[in-house]
Amino acid sequence: MAAVAQIWKPISVRRRGDDGDVGDGADSNANSHGGDGGKRALPLVTTVESRPHDLIKLDQFDGCNFGRWQDKVKFLLTALRIVYILNCEPLSEPGDNASENEKKDWQRRNDDEVMCRGHILNALSDRLYNYYKSFDSAKEIWKALEYKYKVQEEGTNKFLISEYNDFTMLDGIPILHQVHELQDIANKICELDGKLPKSFQVGMIIAKLPPSWKDYRKKLLHREKKFTLEKIQKHLRIEEESRNRDKKGEAEFNSKVNYVDAASGKSFHALQVKKEDNMFKRNTNHIKNKKKSKCHLKEVEK
Repeated sequence: MAAVAQIWKPISVRRRGDDGDVGDGADSNANSHGGDGGKRALPLVTTVESRPHDLIKLDQFDGCNFGRWQDKVKFLLTALRIVYILNCEPLSEPGDNASENEKKDWQRRNDDEVMCRGHILNALSDRLYNYYKSFDSAKEIWKALEYKYKVQEEGTNKFLISEYNDFTMLDGIPILHQVHELQDIANKICELDGKLPKSFQVGMIIAKLPPSWKDYRKKLLHREKKFTLEKIQKHLRIEEESRNRDKKGEAEFNSKVNYVDAASGKSFHALQVKKEDNMFKRNTNHIKNKKKSKCHLKEVEK
């Protein structure tokens, strides 16, 4: 325990005071426990500017979902106040005759350049890191990534629009599963800077309902009230549950029809077969009697 006590040291935590100043956490705790001011220490304040990586989680980019990754990196660089580097050319190193302000500006710009380039490379997979680390500036890396992967996503966007148009819902598959699959395609189109109005997406869901939903589709189309994506999915879920209950009730009714007669031990189907056999025998006997009566009439006429 003595060794642990020697190793452990109180960690100084920066806290925001009542007057907006940032003070040492140890002093604040001391004041809160009977210090001169007697004020209670405020909880630790974590901001995006102070510790951006704690609040912004970046997945390493490996060639997929470039638009999403780009937005996250931009947000991180904005929080660090170095996003301007992406639009600036690197400054040349000032000469001996440069003023102190020019040297400070160059140093600040150079530090921001190193920080920006490092964050972009750090957010790439190992394969892409090994390729783009040879680029000198953050702007060059950013432009090269945009040129390569934005063009690819534009082609993917055209494919997704075609897939969205050709999507067909089928009977026998849960309707909400198919709606979610259609919405997944729509969300991918929107992520690639495609514009699909919510009302258009609702109309596509209604228009693509399977054949067995024809009457319900007409019912939805004749409604004057506009549906949101959430409401149309709620209505479809309720309708699907109602249909499943009806099917279950019909199945139970059909199973009860094929009951077994406890007294005779014969199934209802067997009784039906016997009944049909009796009717056939009666018809046969009737035909035989009719032939006999005709023969008798002939003999009488003779």
